[in-house]
Amino acid sequence: MSTKPTIATLGELRSSGWESVTVKEELRRNAIQRVRDGEPLVPAVMGYENTVLPQLENALLAGHDVIFLGERGQAKTRMIRALTDLLDEWMPIVAGSEIYDDPYNPSSKFARDLIEEQGDACPIDWTHRDVRYGEKLATPDTSIADLIGEVDPIKVAEGRYLSDELTLHYGLVPRTNRGIFAINELPDLSERIQVGLLNVLEERDIQVRGYKVRLPLDVMLVASANPEDYTNRGRLITPLKDRFGSQIRTHYPLEVETEMAIVDQEAVLPDAADVDVQVPDFMAEIVCTVTHLARQSSSINQRSGVSVRLSVANFEAMVANATRRSLRLGEDKVVPRVSDLGALAASTSGKIEIESLDDGREGEVLAQLVSSAVLLVFREVVPPETHRGIVDAFEEGTTVDAGDHLSSTDIAGRLAENPAMGKAVAAVLEGEEAATNPTVVASAVEFILEGLHLSKRLNKNEGSYESREPAL
Repeated sequence: MSTKPTIATLGELRSSGWESVTVKEELRRNAIQRVRDGEPLVPAVMGYENTVLPQLENALLAGHDVIFLGERGQAKTRMIRALTDLLDEWMPIVAGSEIYDDPYNPSSKFARDLIEEQGDACPIDWTHRDVRYGEKLATPDTSIADLIGEVDPIKVAEGRYLSDELTLHYGLVPRTNRGIFAINELPDLSERIQVGLLNVLEERDIQVRGYKVRLPLDVMLVASANPEDYTNRGRLITPLKDRFGSQIRTHYPLEVETEMAIVDQEAVLPDAADVDVQVPDFMAEIVCTVTHLARQSSSINQRSGVSVRLSVANFEAMVANATRRSLRLGEDKVVPRVSDLGALAASTSGKIEIESLDDGREGEVLAQLVSSAVLLVFREVVPPETHRGIVDAFEEGTTVDAGDHLSSTDIAGRLAENPAMGKAVAAVLEGEEAATNPTVVASAVEFILEGLHLSKRLNKNEGSYESREPAL
């Protein structure tokens, strides 16, 4: 954060050459500079570089109010909050103003009276861009007082008339004057509140307790909504819907690799000096593939969406289970295995809605998703030519135990007995850090064995893998 400017009076502000612009012009100017410099408008959001962000750039350059349409977990709120970075870092206001009055164009009676009384000696304060943002989650009980304002009985008791603008206690929208105001889940606002919001944004007046106050606010309105709610007839009044210049449709990550990058950015892993966590790429890919398959499954309600938060929570749960196992077995490195995927049941249950009323259906659907994800990743990363040698060893009578009760050394030791397994593991761990560490090797061995089982090349009985055919 840069140092707060030292200009303290209206006269000094005029002498400095500072120019007043609207908030949308300010956003446009700074967005233009970002585009020229080749910098993203929203650096922390991934997967929107060629879809959503170009539309957002267009909206800012056009000076539009914006509504983002998308299911839960599509970074709508994150993008909205990130727009404050496009505001100037410091903005001058009339000192003491509740609604950040522009010293050149004051809106409130308080600021107008102060400037008229003191002229160029009127005190100036500076506000940082981080506080020029207001947000409200729309709920059916949201009131006019919340968004616009209410008569303050204390001010009336002090002797002011009800018709005096100074009796008003401002709501969230006026308090975000010269800034960005966001409403999440806009269609959930009642029609009466929508009309009041339209008045203050379009007509620039507010009506509270039977009297009207002109309040020329300068606000950029940004909203979010679920597409299904937004398009339902009667959920949003037409004039307010027409207020938005740009309607931008968001989406979930289109590729598993993008979801993996988001998980890597967002997941919080155990942080302790004696806990060294390493997650092989194939395990992270399995977790994200589970989410992508869930978004395509007819067994899951797609209207509410399958959030990216599912991938993050599942990743954290998998690592937590691996950490618990490693601590119990006394291992110095935490590396998730396929057997840790059982922990995903707890982190998934609250984030998807199963399209069935049958008891126990959730566990069946999740197990199918996990198995399908493991098989897809197995087919992608394990070379087919390595399968035959491993299966041949099992047909000769080899049996391998696996599961979270076994140490990594026990599982990794099977490589010495099966050279073909060693080739498959080397292919799976190519480019992985610590690829020769027993904990990493054990993870790859479990993954390969589970993939062969799901490919119907090996049998699996209570944590032991064996040939599908009896040895001769």
